Amino acid sequence: MIIPVRCFSCGKPIGHLWEEYKKRVAQGESSKKVLDELGLERFCCRAIFLGQEDHLELVAKFKKS
Repeated sequence: MIIPVRCFSCGKPIGHLWEEYKKRVAQGESSKKVLDELGLERFCCRAIFLGQEDHLELVAKFKKS
Protein backbone atom coordinates (compact mmCIF):
# COMPACT_ATOMS: atom_id res chain seq x y z
CA MET A 1 0.00 0.00 0.00
CA ILE A 2 1.17 3.50 -0.76
CA ILE A 3 0.97 6.21 1.88
CA PRO A 4 -1.81 8.69 1.04
CA VAL A 5 -0.93 12.27 0.14
CA ARG A 6 -3.45 13.65 2.63
CA CYS A 7 -5.03 12.32 5.81
CA PHE A 8 -8.36 10.67 5.10
CA SER A 9 -10.11 12.34 8.04
CA CYS A 10 -8.72 15.84 8.45
CA GLY A 11 -7.10 16.50 5.06
CA LYS A 12 -3.65 17.44 6.40
CA PRO A 13 -0.82 16.78 3.90
CA ILE A 14 1.18 13.83 5.24
CA GLY A 15 2.63 12.02 2.21
CA HIS A 16 5.88 13.97 2.21
CA LEU A 17 6.65 12.88 5.79
CA TRP A 18 6.61 9.11 5.16
CA GLU A 19 10.22 8.68 3.99
CA GLU A 20 11.61 10.66 6.94
CA TYR A 21 9.45 8.65 9.37
CA LYS A 22 10.46 5.33 7.84
CA LYS A 23 14.17 6.23 7.87
CA ARG A 24 14.22 7.43 11.48
CA VAL A 25 12.24 4.47 12.84
CA ALA A 26 14.58 2.08 11.01
CA GLN A 27 17.51 3.77 12.79
CA GLY A 28 15.95 2.87 16.14
CA GLU A 29 14.07 5.99 17.22
CA SER A 30 10.69 5.50 18.88
CA SER A 31 7.62 6.02 16.72
CA LYS A 32 6.09 8.42 19.25
CA LYS A 33 9.14 10.71 19.26
CA VAL A 34 9.38 10.77 15.46
CA LEU A 35 5.65 11.49 15.00
CA ASP A 36 5.84 14.31 17.55
CA GLU A 37 8.85 15.89 15.86
CA LEU A 38 7.26 15.62 12.41
CA GLY A 39 4.24 17.55 13.70
CA LEU A 40 1.68 14.75 13.51
CA GLU A 41 -0.45 15.49 16.57
CA ARG A 42 -3.90 14.28 15.50
CA PHE A 43 -4.88 10.67 16.10
CA CYS A 44 -6.18 10.27 12.55
CA CYS A 45 -2.81 11.18 11.01
CA ARG A 46 -0.88 9.04 13.48
CA ALA A 47 -3.13 6.06 12.77
CA ILE A 48 -2.28 6.18 9.07
CA PHE A 49 1.46 6.10 9.81
CA LEU A 50 1.27 3.45 12.53
CA GLY A 51 -1.04 1.24 10.47
CA GLN A 52 1.13 1.35 7.36
CA GLU A 53 3.05 -1.76 6.27
CA ASP A 54 5.53 -1.70 3.42
CA HIS A 55 4.92 -4.85 1.35
CA LEU A 56 6.55 -3.71 -1.90
CA GLU A 57 9.51 -6.08 -1.60
CA LEU A 58 7.20 -9.01 -0.90
CA VAL A 59 4.89 -8.26 -3.82
CA ALA A 60 7.82 -7.70 -6.20
CA LYS A 61 8.91 -11.35 -5.76
CA PHE A 62 5.86 -12.68 -7.59
CA LYS A 63 5.62 -12.75 -11.37
CA LYS A 64 2.62 -11.38 -13.18
CA SER A 65 0.88 -14.27 -14.94
